[in-house]
Amino acid sequence: MVACRQILYLHMQETILILDFGSQYTQLIARRIRELNVYCEIHPYNNYKKPGPEIKGIVLSGSPHSVKEVGAPEFDLASYMGKLPILGVCYGAQYMADRLGGEVARSQIREYGRSFLLPRAESRLLKNIPTHSQVWMSHGDSILQVPKGFRVSAGTEDIPVAAYEHKEWPVYGIQFHPEVTHSVDGSTLISNFVLDICGCGGSWTPDSFIQSTIDSLRNTIGKERVVLGLSGGVDSSVAALLLHEAIGNQLFCIFVDNGLLRKDEYAQVLHDYMEMGLQIHGVSAGKRFLDALRGVEDPEQKRKIIGRTFIEVFEEEAHKIEDVAWLGQGTIYPDVIESVSVKGPSATIKSHHNVGGLPDFMKLKIVEPLRSLFKDEVRKVGKALGLKPGILNRHPFPGPGLAIRILGAIDEEKVRILQEADAIFIENLKSSGQYAHVWQAGAIFLPVRSVGVMGDERSYEHVICLRAVTSHDGMTADFSHLPHELLAKISSEIINKVKGINRVVYDISSKPPATIEWE
Repeated sequence: MVACRQILYLHMQETILILDFGSQYTQLIARRIRELNVYCEIHPYNNYKKPGPEIKGIVLSGSPHSVKEVGAPEFDLASYMGKLPILGVCYGAQYMADRLGGEVARSQIREYGRSFLLPRAESRLLKNIPTHSQVWMSHGDSILQVPKGFRVSAGTEDIPVAAYEHKEWPVYGIQFHPEVTHSVDGSTLISNFVLDICGCGGSWTPDSFIQSTIDSLRNTIGKERVVLGLSGGVDSSVAALLLHEAIGNQLFCIFVDNGLLRKDEYAQVLHDYMEMGLQIHGVSAGKRFLDALRGVEDPEQKRKIIGRTFIEVFEEEAHKIEDVAWLGQGTIYPDVIESVSVKGPSATIKSHHNVGGLPDFMKLKIVEPLRSLFKDEVRKVGKALGLKPGILNRHPFPGPGLAIRILGAIDEEKVRILQEADAIFIENLKSSGQYAHVWQAGAIFLPVRSVGVMGDERSYEHVICLRAVTSHDGMTADFSHLPHELLAKISSEIINKVKGINRVVYDISSKPPATIEWE
């Protein structure tokens, strides 16, 4: 195998380019555009390629920065004025106004939260948005005067310029955030920009994605062989189905048991994939992983060890397959966003669950057929491909598995305890009907012991924390409001049935500020 990292990109359809200046809402802009069946991509403002003919419009996101501060994010605005439709949101609007000769200053009256739109002029961007429509503000700078050649299209009771636009070109700026649900008619505004002003056709559907991806895979891979690591999750499963549809028996799948899977998951996953008709080889390597992790407490170190050990095991198995040229991966868009580190917008919080520990090069060309999709979009594609519900609706499960749900050092006994507790938790969610309403759930093994009374004896045993969240794509998440009666039932069963646990707690923090996983 020759050392090479060649990534296959699969999309050349009409696209909206979103430039990220660091807003906490940037991913929501992408979500709203995708809901219109229009493809879009997020790129850091300081790290993007010059737009090609497939780019139909540009959105400039908000930012925690002020346009007046030294070192404020800069964008080559002049190169695109009059050539492509542009929508500046919050910082994007302030940036355009300031750099094009208008007046922007620190706000005397800052607007945070709800406000109400007062249209000043007829506007394609504000078409079908009523007077006094509620919008969501979050800005410390205000636009006091628009540049020459522009006009004000809306204000609020507190600020004179809430929306403005060029008199001739399709260039628009808005002080509010249409992407958040608090902006009641925000979806209408985004639709006006994307479908009307940019002229996008709204043809990016699961079926069109499947067909274009299969065609691209066939054209690019040809008669070469692909090896893919399967995990039992929806991402790698959908990636496998797409590759299988495209190249059939040229796809070879490997499933590695790292000893950190859920209870009985290894056997069930192998059975499910064989039923799907995939060529799959299972590797039981739990002892190897646990030996490598012994005594390690640092979360980042755990990820790197698991990533490195997985690569070692995977490469050993892949070398047994002759003439493999490609490595398939189930990378999805949040993986890409969270794993990019640039100045400002996308600082890395942690090594991503699915890519932590990977080296800077791979000894195969890489194909990532899902790297443009959010999680719910992956499920839509999986459903269209006929993926069985048990896999399609399975909660996300991190690549390092229970290693990052056991806080501190890992050993076989802790894995056993957590697997048993987790199985009781998940089974109760399913039997109660709550599983479908939860985006992700799991038990966490805490590195503390607590005093308890079991029978007539004092106990000093481990604590399990239950974590369940609701989310659309994992970028943000709220804790699930599970019924107290259900939580009480789960707690009782875990304490009574799992030896070594005498206390169960429930995590009620949301993301942000917390993450979904504890490590």
